[in-house]
Amino acid sequence: MIHKKTRTYIPADLEIKWETLEPIYQELSARPIGSVAELEKWLKDGSELQAAMEEDFAWRYIRMTCDTNSEELLANFQYFATEIEPKTAPYNNDLNKKLVESEFVSQLSEEKYYIMLRAVKKSLELFREENIPLQTEIQVEQQKYQSITGAMSVHIDDKEYTLEQASVFLKGTDRAKRQEVWEKITERRLQDKTILDTLFDHLRALRHKVALNAGFENFRDYMFQALGRFDYSPQDCYAFHAAIETEIVPILREQAEKRKAALGVDSLKPWDMDVDPSGKPALKPFNSGAELVEKSIQCFSNINRYLGERLEIMKENNLFDVESRKGKAPGGYNYPLSETGAPFIFMNSANTFRDLTTMVHEGGHAVHTFLTADLELNDFKHCPSEVAELASMSMELISMDNWDVYFDNEEDLKRAKRDQLVDVLKTLPWVAVVDQFQHWIYTNPNHTDAERTEAWLKIYEPFGAGFADWSEHKEAEQNLWQKQLHIFEVPFYYIEYGMAQLGAIAVWKNYKENPEKGLQQYMDALKLGYTKTIKEIYETAGVKFDFSAGYVKELAEFVKAEMEKI
Repeated sequence: MIHKKTRTYIPADLEIKWETLEPIYQELSARPIGSVAELEKWLKDGSELQAAMEEDFAWRYIRMTCDTNSEELLANFQYFATEIEPKTAPYNNDLNKKLVESEFVSQLSEEKYYIMLRAVKKSLELFREENIPLQTEIQVEQQKYQSITGAMSVHIDDKEYTLEQASVFLKGTDRAKRQEVWEKITERRLQDKTILDTLFDHLRALRHKVALNAGFENFRDYMFQALGRFDYSPQDCYAFHAAIETEIVPILREQAEKRKAALGVDSLKPWDMDVDPSGKPALKPFNSGAELVEKSIQCFSNINRYLGERLEIMKENNLFDVESRKGKAPGGYNYPLSETGAPFIFMNSANTFRDLTTMVHEGGHAVHTFLTADLELNDFKHCPSEVAELASMSMELISMDNWDVYFDNEEDLKRAKRDQLVDVLKTLPWVAVVDQFQHWIYTNPNHTDAERTEAWLKIYEPFGAGFADWSEHKEAEQNLWQKQLHIFEVPFYYIEYGMAQLGAIAVWKNYKENPEKGLQQYMDALKLGYTKTIKEIYETAGVKFDFSAGYVKELAEFVKAEMEKI
């Protein structure tokens, strides 16, 4: 069993409710600090409180997403969002002020505290009392997306399936069946189009108001500051989008032409994009969630014993919920438990190849959680997404040499590796589309639903529009953005996948050249948490934080060459 770290400041049995938290906040606010040693002790005590609260919130979120039908679990989550966070926000701001105004702050080690202090100062700049109720409302409203989408299901051959489970049929070799299932899934999504449009319009208005209150012209510019994007600008993102369009889209268009020829069709329809073009049945790397966990432990152990042991610890402590079921929120995540030092992995497995890649992706995040567990302050573990996704996306590629655990047939293993490399490239245009769409949404805050639809198509189509023929299914194409949870729940968190994908390709390249050194550099980078700049963390991993057209081209050519070797 794993155990939470021993508390030295807050009570071991502290119940997370405002009545018990307020006296602790008051003590931290009032405590005199007479030396740099006392300042560091104060920081550690505040960190202990923060970790306890984060873990309590984590479990509320996890339980709610595991059962979106439970009103009690939703109420528990909303209690934290409405009764605790709004009351702690002013205290947290005051504690930040106390830190930066301390006469001893200049005596703190710059090497150790630079990143944290930079974030604290930015948080102080952005804090507005009037945004507290707005952020509470946003927190509550955006969770409605999961309840709406978690309730979606379709009937196929008189049996009910979640949309994740139904999507397995899209990998089948019967084209008529694929079309039937795709149309049912699409029709079900479109049933809630207006509900989701209305929800998003409300979220957009609330977010714009937050930005205006903080002195910004729009929510995009506010979020670049709030997300701590110190290393790149919106203009850099646009340049990255352009590089993807120039360097990646032509490779994928070539792949789509090969798919069309292999399938023997006049044009690729949306239901032709997931079936194996060889005409073989869909890959099935495991038969149940339990088997997926077992095989993943073995896969990670074969890479490095430490990695496998981390997943084994999670299994022993019931820190997985992997199978899709009705009433469960969509998607997948790895949620760090700040006091325990381990994470929880949530996903919606339907026994597909995509579930394998989701597991190794989330497993990369899980390893990252364990590697940063012993960092001194909780803030040191709060990695930006550009770093967090480097951990997960690199593991997708590093693990490939051990996928024989999932596939005992050599030809299936080769198919899996080829599919993964195509997916690596396919990730990039979708990232560019979702990111560019959000830039447009929030820099045009008063747009209508019709204008939003027009903007979506204008952005989506130059990136290949999924390389399918949508001419008979325009409404479905117009509505594709609603599938992306991030747009509703974590705005602007998406470009990081593209940046990290490039970094992951470079990590994998290093690993292939020297497995021991490549893996060690990767793990050394993850151990840093967020105590160095993004650029320094990437350099520790032996790669560049670079998303220029030249670098995109170089790495795309490497992936293409590897695809041809398989």
